[in-house]
Amino acid sequence: MIALDGITKRYGTEVAVRDISLEIPSGETTVLIGPSGSGKSTLLRLMIGLTRPDAGTVSVEGRRFTAANVRGLRHRMGYVIQEGGLFPHLTGRANAALMARHLDWAEPRIDARIEELTELVQLAPDRLAQYPTELSGGQRQRVSLMRALMLDPDVLLLDEPLGALDPMIRSDLQDDLRGIFRRLGKTVVFVTHDIGEAGFFGDHVVLLHDGAVEQRGRMATLVDHPASAFVTEFIQAQRAPLEHLGDEDRE
Repeated sequence: MIALDGITKRYGTEVAVRDISLEIPSGETTVLIGPSGSGKSTLLRLMIGLTRPDAGTVSVEGRRFTAANVRGLRHRMGYVIQEGGLFPHLTGRANAALMARHLDWAEPRIDARIEELTELVQLAPDRLAQYPTELSGGQRQRVSLMRALMLDPDVLLLDEPLGALDPMIRSDLQDDLRGIFRRLGKTVVFVTHDIGEAGFFGDHVVLLHDGAVEQRGRMATLVDHPASAFVTEFIQAQRAPLEHLGDEDRE
């Protein structure tokens, strides 16, 4: 579905992504994971054409991104960012319907799609009349997901969508999101820095380090057969704090 071939992206003298070649399989969830500054979000923006590579190519279903086709290809992708990125002057409904109205969908078609998506993301319909500041963090993310899915895209890209939520809301949304991914069967690319979240969502995991791919594969492969000392250190650094309870008593 998405193919990156020799992608490099620089910001000034800093190399954010260096010579990455990667194929994102269709109909499955690929998780991009790594520490801050490893290139995860940059890679996602390259996949949706929000930024252009300095070297290499990005293709969607065999079609390379160009200035002429980038807008059309973007319409086939849904994009969710941290904290939702909703427009504060628009209601939840207006935010969700934004692209449909931009493309001049008829109101009955918009109404039908909104009703379908409200049920899918399990959002109370009356919440759509509220503005983002009147919604909880979890509700904002559900509206953001509705907006991303409005055009029924082939690909869904999510950039740390749950990172700003408190643990209980995050846990509920994790369950709901995984259910939605499985129900829709779309190609999903999910960015996180959390190893547990990567294992929960990912059919495939790509661990990035310093702008390059350190290791890719199933989460079990990264845990049981790390390709480098960095992979081991990254995984061990995220051991749950509860695992350490009682360590001092055992010493």
